[in-house]
Amino acid sequence: MKFPAAFKKSHLLVCLLPVLFGCSTAPELAAKSGVVPDDVDFSGEWQLRLEPGSKQTRSVDDELRIRIPKSNSRLQNNREERPGRSSGPLVQVFLETGELLKISQTAHGLFISFDRSIVEEYTFGEKRTVSVGPIEALRVSGWEKEVFVVETLDKQGAVLMESWHLEENGDVLVRDISMSRGKQEQFTLRQLFDRS
Repeated sequence: MKFPAAFKKSHLLVCLLPVLFGCSTAPELAAKSGVVPDDVDFSGEWQLRLEPGSKQTRSVDDELRIRIPKSNSRLQNNREERPGRSSGPLVQVFLETGELLKISQTAHGLFISFDRSIVEEYTFGEKRTVSVGPIEALRVSGWEKEVFVVETLDKQGAVLMESWHLEENGDVLVRDISMSRGKQEQFTLRQLFDRS
């Protein structure tokens, strides 16, 4: 049986679509546990440890030039309007930093106050959409053994990951931050907080 040439080309295209687009699908965020590990409590006040001459907090702001596009504009148009500005991942708007943290931990979640001005609430085992202005992202948060993990995924496939754990018998809080798009890591930072 002979098929017209146009049919063969369209059939080939239909067969190749899963191969072409299978590699470009957005990453999936794996659910985290909602069960708090025994003897893990981040509650308290924490002071960022700064090494002499360090600009650790400023480096986050300098590295990530945060921009929020207008709700009715497209990302590409926004870049054209602001030449020379950083075009980092939109997910960076969900990153909070501060030198003084106050953390309240309950059986169901964490409340983190950054420099007494911004409070973030994380529910253990959650998976939900979060937003800052017109920017929306998918967030999961919860426990991986004794480490609390928050992952935020924007619509362009960039992932902001934060992990928190205790060291030195609970006197040091370690926060690891990374941002990536696909397999390309764009930013990493480790912060140490001492219990005040």
